[in-house]
Amino acid sequence: QVQLVESGGGLVQAGGSLRLSCAASGDTTCISAMGWYRQAPGKEGEIVAPVTSGGSANYADSVKGRFTISRDNAKNTLYLQMSSLKPEDTAVYYCKAEINCYRLGYLEVWGQGTLVTVSS
Repeated sequence: QVQLVESGGGLVQAGGSLRLSCAASGDTTCISAMGWYRQAPGKEGEIVAPVTSGGSANYADSVKGRFTISRDNAKNTLYLQMSSLKPEDTAVYYCKAEINCYRLGYLEVWGQGTLVTVSS
């Protein structure tokens, strides 16, 4: 089993920065792609930034140029550096890991989420 624990959320003023972390533990050898997702109150979930096992990342148009995703495979940790935050970035941010290997098959594992609140 793989467990994901996010941290780093909080309250920040518009224009500020936060860095989210997602620590993976357990049977991490089969983790392939990872990513950050978010869900704002009353809205559907949104893919923020996925990243492959090799570090190739994509970004939602709404966060391009402001957010940077990175992963430290040695530490089994995923990061999301968020800058120039806007009130519309307010959401619960979730980390997701894809498990993909012959031994475990294909699974998607989610963290519990961390709340980011951006005040105007």
